[in-house]
Amino acid sequence: MAVALTPARPAPADDDTPRLIVSRPSRGDLIFRTVLRIAGLSSFFITAMILIFLIIRGWWALQTDGLSFFTKQNWIFVGNQFGIGGVLPDTLIIGVIACLIAIPVAIFTAIFIAEYAPLKLRRMLVSIIDLMAAIPSIVYGLWGRFWLMPRALGTMSWLSHHVGWFPPFRVTILVSASTYVGSAMIAGMVVSLMCIPIITSLSREVFSQAPQGEREAAYALGSTKWGMVRTVVLPFGKGGVIGACMLGIGRALGETIAVLLIVSPTFSLNWHVLQSGADSVAALIAGRWASAGSHELSALMAAGLVLFAITLAVNSLAGIVINRSRSGAQTAD
Repeated sequence: MAVALTPARPAPADDDTPRLIVSRPSRGDLIFRTVLRIAGLSSFFITAMILIFLIIRGWWALQTDGLSFFTKQNWIFVGNQFGIGGVLPDTLIIGVIACLIAIPVAIFTAIFIAEYAPLKLRRMLVSIIDLMAAIPSIVYGLWGRFWLMPRALGTMSWLSHHVGWFPPFRVTILVSASTYVGSAMIAGMVVSLMCIPIITSLSREVFSQAPQGEREAAYALGSTKWGMVRTVVLPFGKGGVIGACMLGIGRALGETIAVLLIVSPTFSLNWHVLQSGADSVAALIAGRWASAGSHELSALMAAGLVLFAITLAVNSLAGIVINRSRSGAQTAD
C-alpha cells in the first residue's frame, strides 16, 4: 500500500539568523580584568615617562651640541665640551666581547642541561644558573677587579704577542705592568658571566619544549643523540635562542657597576681591546653623577637617553623574535 508523504514546511527565515550569546561577567571578573589591564598599560606609561624625563633633562646638551654630541671624543668641563663619541663605541665593544664569550658557553650549557645531564645533576645545574643570575653586579665587579684581572694579565700579554696581527688585539703603547689593566677585554669577560645565566635559562626552556614525537621520529630513523639534537632540538629552539642572545646583549650594554670597577676611564676611542683605557655610557653616568654640575648633568641625561634607546630597541627586537618563533616550524627535514 502506497503511503503519501507530506513535505515538511520550510523553516521561517528568522530561524536561520544566528543568535548572539552574551555572557555577563561577574563583578569579580570585571575587577580582575581591570586590574590586569591597568598593570599591562602601566609598563607602557612608565616607559614613556622615563623617555620624556630623559628628553627634558638632556635637551640642553642635545640642543647645544647637536649631532656633534655623538661624535666628540672629549668630556671637558671648561666650555662645556661634552660628547660620547669615544664612550659609545666602547659600550658596544664591551657588549660584543661579552656576547662572544657568553653565547657559546650558554648555548652549550643549555643543551647539556636539557638533553644530556642526569636528573640529579640537572637540578643542581639549574639551581647554580639561577643563583648566578641572583648575584649582585657589584659582586661580579669586585671579583673581576681583585681576582680575575691580576690572573688575566698573562693571557692578555700572550694574545698581544701571538695574535697581535689582528688589529683589535694589537697594543700601541709601551708595554709595562699596567698596559693591560682596566681594558675592555677584562670588562667584557666579567660582563659575560652576567649574561650567561639569562641566555642559558631561556635557551634551556626552549630546548626542553621540543616535541617528543619529533625526537622519537629522529631516533626511529637511526639518528644518534647528537643527531637528534642537531636536527630537532636546535632548529626548534632557534627563534628562542636568538631572542635570548639579544636579551643578553641588552644586559651587557646596560651593565654599570661591574664595568665602572674594572675599566680605566678614557673618553677617546680605543679600538685596541687588550690595552688599558675604556669606558661605557652606563659607567660614565655612574662615575660622574655625584660631582656633575647642571650642564654636565644634562649631558649625562642625554647619554642616558642614547643608552635607553639602544637597549629598548634591542629588547624590543628580542621580544619580536621570541614571539614569532614557532615550535617545530624550523625543524630540519
